[in-house]
Amino acid sequence: MENLISTLTDTRFLVAVLAAVAAAAVVFTIGATFFSGNDTKKVRQRIRRVALEREKMRAEEMARLRGPQPESGPRTIRQQAGRDYMKNVVKRFSLEKAFVDAGTADALARAGYRGQAAMTTYLFARFVTPFVLFILAFAYLSLTVFADRPLWMNGIYALLVGLIGAYLPILMLKNKTQKRQQSIRRAWPDALDLMLLCVESGMSVEHAFKRVSRELAGQSPELAEELSLTTAELSFLEERSRAFDNLGRRTGLDVVRSVMTSLIQADRYGTSVGTSLRVMAEEGREQRMNDAEKKAASLPPKLTVPLIVFFLPVLFIVIISPAIIRVFQQNMSMG
Repeated sequence: MENLISTLTDTRFLVAVLAAVAAAAVVFTIGATFFSGNDTKKVRQRIRRVALEREKMRAEEMARLRGPQPESGPRTIRQQAGRDYMKNVVKRFSLEKAFVDAGTADALARAGYRGQAAMTTYLFARFVTPFVLFILAFAYLSLTVFADRPLWMNGIYALLVGLIGAYLPILMLKNKTQKRQQSIRRAWPDALDLMLLCVESGMSVEHAFKRVSRELAGQSPELAEELSLTTAELSFLEERSRAFDNLGRRTGLDVVRSVMTSLIQADRYGTSVGTSLRVMAEEGREQRMNDAEKKAASLPPKLTVPLIVFFLPVLFIVIISPAIIRVFQQNMSMG
């Protein structure tokens, strides 16, 4: 017993024990770092797999909605080189800092363009379009219209054309967004009615969205695409409210945002989804009727100018022409 106590109180023994504890702590810390790194790596791999699965589901759904397409071969070396050239130009001139803001990605998504490839193409178009239009305008003015004018004057005119062309990609993007939103707005009341029928028949919200996207593929492929993408997001996102909010943000329509807000509140507070959809469907039908009445009421003012310019002159000619012809005939007979 005395030997054990003396051993435990020995300075060299205590130093050895403390050194062993310190070494174990170092080994444990290093091992925990490796294990946490592996966990982080696994999480990143899982996120990457989810993103790839999302793009795959979206591609399959869009291929199904668009119907059979002619078979195309794999991506050629020229296409790959062209895409790489756009990336190099965007990266070299730092076009993302110059043209991209907080709403650029949302603006592209509202037009139906998603992903980094669409962003690269958009930035490349905004950068190249002014130079291309300047060269074309300068060559056209110098060789045809203003061939006798000085070159500096043609250069000024071409520069103005190039400055106007700088907004051409923005205008094209807005035009594409308006057409897409118009298609979604027209088909949205029908989509609400179909969703209401699906939910009241016992389907879940995911299956209702999927079924409605299939039914509306012919009427509005844009809305069918958005609903299919929302179905995919509902299947893997942790919060269902994010999928609903993403749908409202991608479409950019107030009618869609209001319905998605109702679904988020119903999912958060446990209220009936069918009741919310019924109320929103009734409002959608009333809104459609109001829009039709507004268009009908705006027809008379719109028809006034064409009526005065095109219809009334022809009517006057038809009415007055016989009298004028008879007067000329009488003058000729008297002469």
